[in-house]
Amino acid sequence: MHRTTEQHGEAAGRNSAAAAPGAARQFAAGTAAALTLAVPVCLAQVAGAAAASGEGISTWSFATLWSKLAPQLAYGLQSALVLMAFALGLLIWQRRAQRHIAWLLALMPGWVVMVGLSPLSSWQTAIAVVLAPWLLWCAVHYLMRRTRRRDRRLHRLLLAQALLFPAALLLPVPASRVAGFALWWLGAQLLVAMGWHLWQLWQDMFLPTLEERYPRFDFVLSCVLVGFGALAVLSAWFLPGSGLAGILGPLSLLGLGLHRVREFARALTQAELAVLQGELRLQERIAELERHFDQVAEAKLEQVTERERKRIAADLHDDLGAKLLTIVHTSESDRISTLAREALEEMRLSVRGLTGKPVQLLDALGDWRAEVVSRLAQANILAEWKSPAEDIEHTFPARAYVQTTRILRESVSNIIKHSGATHCVISCSAQDGYFSVVIQDNGQGIPLELEGRLDKGHGMASMKARAKQMHGQCLVESGPGWGTVIRLTIPL
Repeated sequence: MHRTTEQHGEAAGRNSAAAAPGAARQFAAGTAAALTLAVPVCLAQVAGAAAASGEGISTWSFATLWSKLAPQLAYGLQSALVLMAFALGLLIWQRRAQRHIAWLLALMPGWVVMVGLSPLSSWQTAIAVVLAPWLLWCAVHYLMRRTRRRDRRLHRLLLAQALLFPAALLLPVPASRVAGFALWWLGAQLLVAMGWHLWQLWQDMFLPTLEERYPRFDFVLSCVLVGFGALAVLSAWFLPGSGLAGILGPLSLLGLGLHRVREFARALTQAELAVLQGELRLQERIAELERHFDQVAEAKLEQVTERERKRIAADLHDDLGAKLLTIVHTSESDRISTLAREALEEMRLSVRGLTGKPVQLLDALGDWRAEVVSRLAQANILAEWKSPAEDIEHTFPARAYVQTTRILRESVSNIIKHSGATHCVISCSAQDGYFSVVIQDNGQGIPLELEGRLDKGHGMASMKARAKQMHGQCLVESGPGWGTVIRLTIPL
């Protein structure tokens, strides 16, 4: 025996489940209809038998009760088999990948016909003898397909048996004896096929990969369902008049059909889950591509912006810078020369902000200290500079350095022009990822009439705007007679 690609019908059915949701629903609906209708049919037949007896059910012996109920139960199960066969046929018709179920489908109406022929007349016996080997052929093929195996030689032997077995009717023996031999001979073959089927499923539970392993619960369920079939054969051998075969046989076939419903529903659920997971992965991939595109676009924009900044900085340095430098060296007016020098310094600061590299915080503190202390000293204001107690290993982006420098310049200008202070303390600190500067003077403070308009004068609006551009804040605290405090906090 060997496995073939063609025989992986079950796997193919699972792979095609996602493409056939309509077939799955119709199959499930047909199965539900079969079970729903079989129960009331069986109950109605039992009730009719009890009413027709004219005796109380309580007076019946167990044998009498069973003899009345067994035919009705068998009839109800046969009705369910017909409906189950219809549902299976609908599924096979819509989904060719499930064609291996056709062997189970053929067994269901075949069983109904076989049971319907009893009690057997001579011609009915002949039909049963002709039909029985074909049903065995279907049963063996279904059991083999369930384990995804195929044996061509066994297929030929069973086919030859089905074709030649009716020849036994030509022998000079009664047809009933031929039927009895067929029952034992074909029943024995069916029992062997059932045992082989369960053995193969047992081996499949221990395959190396998890995907190939047969589930343990399904194995137990298969043992129960195949066991019903085996009991049906044994009861036909040893208890031919009990009616057990007419009940256990349909139960086995119905159970196998419902098992196929369960497996198909599980395959459909797994397929839908796989589709959902695929959609989620696709969405994640799309989001990743969008993020990558945004990063590329931002990088491209940054390159264009940086190139434009460098061009503007070069124009300022080469054109405006040269002219201001000429004014500084050639002007006879000290005032004009001073203004030109200040404008030149501002221009150089702007150029540095456009094209400069990040600045070490310690270097920036040195530049700010030199400028602030020098300007305050020129205005006869005692400056006290407090740097961080420890060396700080941080850098300032060029733009942040320029913006902070201008905030400090504006603050010092306000102290010189408006405060009337004689002493100013500048405290710098860096902790918890933030850099802070606190500028406190002992001047006259801001008058009450101007307190509500702090943002409209003394350049404070521009100071706060610059701090906001750096994702920081600039707070001003002041009152008449106790000076002014400016707190600048920006993230490092």
